[in-house]
Amino acid sequence: MNRETALRWSGYVAMAVVFAIACAFLSNWQFSRNAERDAELTLVADNYARQPVALADLIPLGQGFVPTDEWRPVEIRGQYLTDQTLLVRNRPHGGTSAFEVLVPFRADDGRVVLVNRGWVPPGDNRPEPDAVPAPPTGEVTVTGRLQAGERPVREGRSAPEGQVATIDLALIAQMTGQTGEMLDSAYVLMAQETPAPAERPQALEDPSSDPGPYLSYAIQWILFAVMGFAFIWYMIRTEIRHRREDDRDGGRATSRRPPRRRDRDMEAEDELLDAR
Repeated sequence: MNRETALRWSGYVAMAVVFAIACAFLSNWQFSRNAERDAELTLVADNYARQPVALADLIPLGQGFVPTDEWRPVEIRGQYLTDQTLLVRNRPHGGTSAFEVLVPFRADDGRVVLVNRGWVPPGDNRPEPDAVPAPPTGEVTVTGRLQAGERPVREGRSAPEGQVATIDLALIAQMTGQTGEMLDSAYVLMAQETPAPAERPQALEDPSSDPGPYLSYAIQWILFAVMGFAFIWYMIRTEIRHRREDDRDGGRATSRRPPRRRDRDMEAEDELLDAR
């Protein structure tokens, strides 16, 4: 094997190693995503069907939301602040870009809790909903499940008046004039309210139990890394085989070369010289 061949093969192997390292990082990332999804599904399975408890039992006054309490059912009593209703836009429900209805709720302990009452579709001839069902008035008991607030909106992304782009609790507290009073670490996904209104937004769907494609993607990246080495091995083996075939064919051509026949005129001239 000459130096040029050795350098070329070393380049092949180096490419395979770099590709395998990239595949390893991507595979590890998918394994991490799969672990996160497993933790989410476990949390839903543990908390979703539990009996409702008072909000103060899970989030006492002056304390924040504990992430392990996500999806825990809670019960709050108080009144809706209907005039401060907001819509969060671009929510995927019913095959449309729907709106979720957010209404601040003043609980009996004095705190304001944001309640997500469900979703409404866009209007027939306009992007905004044609109507938003109002919550019940007076003393109301709301049963729902705790959710953490969403991340603030990216800079440059805005929403029309009366709407928000995400459930950013700090921003919503500012927009509704409830800064300092609104619970800023969690909100409530409403399941039911008593007394029940004549009409309410459409109920939010149960959380998905789909584990996602992360595990299969992680395994695929591992297979890609193995395939990279297999491809390099195949290229080197093919080159070696071709070199051997060329060497063997060259040897055969040399051994089978027919003896050179002398020219007849030259032979006749030799005979005349000999005769003289």
